[in-house]
Amino acid sequence: MKAKNCLIFGGTGQIGTNLIRKLVRNNFKVTIVTRNAHKKGNFVKTQANAGYIEIVEQNLFDRDKIEPLFKKADICINLVGILFEKGRNTFNNLHVHFPNLLASLAKEHDLEQLVHLSALGLDNAKDSNYAISKLNGEKIVQEKFPKCTILRPSVVYSVDDNFTTNFMTLLSRLPIFPIYYNGDTKFTPIHCSDLTDIILKVIQDEIKFEIIECGGPEVISFKEILIILMKLIDKKSLLLPTPYFIGNMIAKMLELAPKPLLTSDQLNLLKYDNIFSKQFKNNSHIGVPSKRVFEDEVKKYCYMWKDGGQYSTQKYQSE
Repeated sequence: MKAKNCLIFGGTGQIGTNLIRKLVRNNFKVTIVTRNAHKKGNFVKTQANAGYIEIVEQNLFDRDKIEPLFKKADICINLVGILFEKGRNTFNNLHVHFPNLLASLAKEHDLEQLVHLSALGLDNAKDSNYAISKLNGEKIVQEKFPKCTILRPSVVYSVDDNFTTNFMTLLSRLPIFPIYYNGDTKFTPIHCSDLTDIILKVIQDEIKFEIIECGGPEVISFKEILIILMKLIDKKSLLLPTPYFIGNMIAKMLELAPKPLLTSDQLNLLKYDNIFSKQFKNNSHIGVPSKRVFEDEVKKYCYMWKDGGQYSTQKYQSE
């Protein structure tokens, strides 16, 4: 049986690199389009046997350059997304215009599937530009390519994330840590490997015309997440409830950094729970329930933020 070709945009991030390994093990060929092949290109090539991975460095918005890739593709997977805006990397460009381009090309070349990664907990976040752009992107993808599958994951974590790793860095350094909305915002964090199992299932079973919400096995508040992380790295910070107007001032200052830890838009989004809406199917409904528990998984890599590093792990501790 001829191996199908998966055309992946955003394939060098934490989700993409995890997904690639699973795809090639299941006899899929992978073409990865990236703007910066020099950054992770060599690493990505080591994830499969020769001939199974092709890396193309290209301007994502250059239709004439990326269209030939659709001619030999069977499936398109869009993993491109940003959490903050800088320069031309705006929410509108990457979450609306770019998916519009992909959906148009997928329709024009009659691809078998288009899998589009969105986010969970967007419907009520009317004051978040991130949420609005994600919802607009979903809408336009469905209009242009109705047989698409849209995945809405909660916070995705792993050793390569920008979520647990950033918070453990901050908690290990700051004696006082501000929390907003009393830390009551709820999440269903999903491990990266669980999410890529879902994507693989969608492709293998040719699931189409669906919006699927993706989450882990637990509902955890933001405050509980911070407490778990502090416990794992043996650190103590005072979690200080902070009023919105002060948080917004802090966010405005942090936005000046090249990679801000918090933006005003993220602060607005943090008001809304990041859990299943029950309006759509979730990963359990398609036969891929998440099993990885947040604390158990983070424990496997949290030693990097503990005193002693790897020597703080159990195997180095004397009886």
